[in-house]
Amino acid sequence: MISVCFYFQIHQPYRLRKDYSFFHIGGDHNYEDVKSNRDILSKVAQKCYLPANKMMHELIDRTEGKFRFSLSLSGIALDQLIEYAPEALYSFQDLVKTGCVEILSETYYHSLASLYSPKEFTAQVQLHKKRIKELFNYKPQSFRNTELIYNNNLALEVEKMGYDVILTEGAHQILGWKSPNFVYQPQPAYKLKLLLKNFQLSDDIAFRFSNPDWDGYPLSAPKYAEWLHQIAGNGEVVNLFFDYETFGEHQWKETGIFDFFQKLPGEVMKHPDFDFKTVHEVAQTCQPMSKIDVPHTISWADVERDITAWTGNPLQDSALESVYKIEKAVHKTKDPELLHIWRKLQTSDHFYYMCTKWFSDGDVHKYFNPYNSPYDAYVVYVNVLNDFKEVLAQKGCSIE
Repeated sequence: MISVCFYFQIHQPYRLRKDYSFFHIGGDHNYEDVKSNRDILSKVAQKCYLPANKMMHELIDRTEGKFRFSLSLSGIALDQLIEYAPEALYSFQDLVKTGCVEILSETYYHSLASLYSPKEFTAQVQLHKKRIKELFNYKPQSFRNTELIYNNNLALEVEKMGYDVILTEGAHQILGWKSPNFVYQPQPAYKLKLLLKNFQLSDDIAFRFSNPDWDGYPLSAPKYAEWLHQIAGNGEVVNLFFDYETFGEHQWKETGIFDFFQKLPGEVMKHPDFDFKTVHEVAQTCQPMSKIDVPHTISWADVERDITAWTGNPLQDSALESVYKIEKAVHKTKDPELLHIWRKLQTSDHFYYMCTKWFSDGDVHKYFNPYNSPYDAYVVYVNVLNDFKEVLAQKGCSIE
C-alpha cells in the first residue's frame, strides 16, 4: 500500500508598521500595522480558510473518512484567527473533530529560535502545545519546525521532547540517490522517524499549477493521480507538503485549484494500492528505510533548500543577532506583554523580508514582501527594536 500524506501549513505574521521611523523611537511603542494584519487575515480567511475547510470537510464525508491529512497552525496565526476571523477558527475546529485531521506541533511564533536559542525554542514549542490543547483539545505527536528547518541536532532535541516523527524537505543534498518516498530515521535518533517532502510533486500544485508556461499545464486531477500512481512499487509514501494558502490565495479560485482538489482523492483511490494517511499514521505503519545524516541545516525554501532565505546577508544577520542578544534582558523584566512583543519580533517573516537574493527565487521573495526593498524592511525592524530596547532600559534591564 502506498500512502499519500498531505500536510498543510497555516501561518500569518504580525506585520510591522512600514512608517515606523527613527523619529518614532522613544515616543511611540505601537509597532504593528493593525489594519494590514486585520485586512489580510480577513481576506485570506474568506478566500482560503473558509472555502478550503468546507472542501476538506466534504471530501472527508464523501470518502467516509478515507481522505485524511495533517495541519500545522502557528500560534500567532491562531491568535489572529481568534481576533479577526473566529468563524474560520471554528471551521478548523470542526475539521479536527472529524478524527481525520492531525495537528502538528511547532514554534508558537514561527521563529528561528531552533538556530539561536535552544531554551527559547523549547519554550515556544511548549506554548504552542498548550494552545493546541486549549483550542482543539488535542495533543500533537508529530513535529514540524518553522519552514521545515532541520538538522541532526534539532532531531535529537525533538526526540527528547517525546515526539514520534519530524518533517523536513527531501532535498537532494541529503538524499543523494535515495527517494523521498520512504520513511527514514535521523542519523542520531533512536525512536524518532523522519518524513521527507516530495518537493517535485508538492511544488507542481503549490507553485506551478496555474503557470501556462509549465509543460504540465493544465494540471487535471486524473493527470496528477497518474503521476502519483507511477510511484507504485517504488515507495511507501508520497509526502505532499505546502502552504494551505495555496487554495484560493496563492492559487486563486479562478485557476481551478478547488475543482482540481475536489476531484483528486477519488482519482487517487481508483488505484487499489493507494490510500491517504496523516503524518503520524504514516510513522506508525512504516518502518525506516535507513538513516539520514543532516549535519548542515536545510529547509523547504527556495531552490537551495537551505536557510539563506532568512540568514546570511548583513541585514539579516545584524537583525537576528540584535533580537536574540536581548533575551536575558526581556526575561529579567518578568513582564508577559514585553515577552510576547519580543517573541513576535522573532517571527521568521521579518527576516525573509530582508532577503537580498534576486536570482532564481527573486520573484517569490518580492511577491511575499510588503516593503519596497529589503533595506526598508531592515530599517523599520531596527527602529522598532531600538525603541523596544529603550523600553527595556526604562524597566532597569540592561542589555549585555
